[in-house]
Amino acid sequence: MTSFRLRYDSKDDDAYPRAGHAFTLRSLIGWQTAPFHNFSVAAQVIGVTDINDAFNDRQWNVDKPGRADYARIADPDYYNINQLYVDWTGLPSTKVRVGTQSLKLDNVRFIGNVEFRQVMQVFTGVTVENSSIKDLDLMGGYYTRLRKATTSEQLAEDTGILHANYHLSSTESLIGYAYWHDTNDDKFAVKGVTGNKDLSNRTLGVRLDGNRPINQEWKLLYTAEYAKQNHIANGYNQIDAHYYKLGLGGSWNGWFARVDQELLSSNDGQYAFYTPLGTNHLFQGWIDQFAASTPAHGMKDTYITAGGKWQDLTLLTEYHWFDSDKNYKTTGDATSGPFSGNRYGTEWDVSAAYAINKQLVTKVEYGKFRESDRYLTGSYRDVDELWLTATYTFN
Repeated sequence: MTSFRLRYDSKDDDAYPRAGHAFTLRSLIGWQTAPFHNFSVAAQVIGVTDINDAFNDRQWNVDKPGRADYARIADPDYYNINQLYVDWTGLPSTKVRVGTQSLKLDNVRFIGNVEFRQVMQVFTGVTVENSSIKDLDLMGGYYTRLRKATTSEQLAEDTGILHANYHLSSTESLIGYAYWHDTNDDKFAVKGVTGNKDLSNRTLGVRLDGNRPINQEWKLLYTAEYAKQNHIANGYNQIDAHYYKLGLGGSWNGWFARVDQELLSSNDGQYAFYTPLGTNHLFQGWIDQFAASTPAHGMKDTYITAGGKWQDLTLLTEYHWFDSDKNYKTTGDATSGPFSGNRYGTEWDVSAAYAINKQLVTKVEYGKFRESDRYLTGSYRDVDELWLTATYTFN
């Protein structure tokens, strides 16, 4: 539960006059007691130190004084309790956790801790897990507070999770889930509508995912997922969208390649499927052009992923084609004529991680985003970003 992560992040974003260069150190220090009468306590503190100031971390979504010209790198100074919870295991095959905790489900698309960022996302509430039925893992949770990776804290939360994972085999799962997020803090702007709108929503979905051995060397990789999202409570009545992900690939002796397509649909440009509780950094490219929110015209991300491991070296690369779900149309203005398009841009990402030993891992990552249709992309301008990271971990 204890780690130190030193990172250099260099970001050249055409949306900002100056490139950002961030040196940051994240310290996580934690401990957990041994069980006593089925109870145990865990605590973890976090400290993120900005070693320099040549970047815009926009803490609480407000530009730091003197840094507005720098590219945004969302790793602000922060010191606080990261996790603090009590576990109880007094019932067979059951664990109850109460307190502030990190959550990760499935591929962390919908529920995650945004672990890539120096400040993690954590939930405060109660989680119940049960595995008393053979091959079936059940999880339910209710949370009243959410701290995001930007360090902003949402206090008036009503967030719930229901999750069931049936293991078809040791490497294949059929998953059903329901998530609801009733919030007073998450808002979004609607073109042509006065005032920001409430993002309270409910998501219902099903996921089939895994790999199936073909022989001793080859495996078939596949994913099929669908979800529907609607408004709840005071959520804007145009919150009505769907999601799918389809993927197919293969692996050979630890090396793999696959093709996936992920759609976050748009409701006629008024609202697009949104994942406010997930680890969005791992999706739609590593540069996080679309991580804060889904563009109103939706997102269709078609991408190729390949990678593998050789001894202590792990390699990974992705290439993305980003399209909107609904075409963007404009009647033109004083400087341009009518425009219609659907291409946001493309992105290429590559990483290499080397484990020096069991405690120390170094990593080099690079991402390159190139815009396509200027009037559609708006602020999604060309970006090049480089990360150099060293992580030391021990128990």
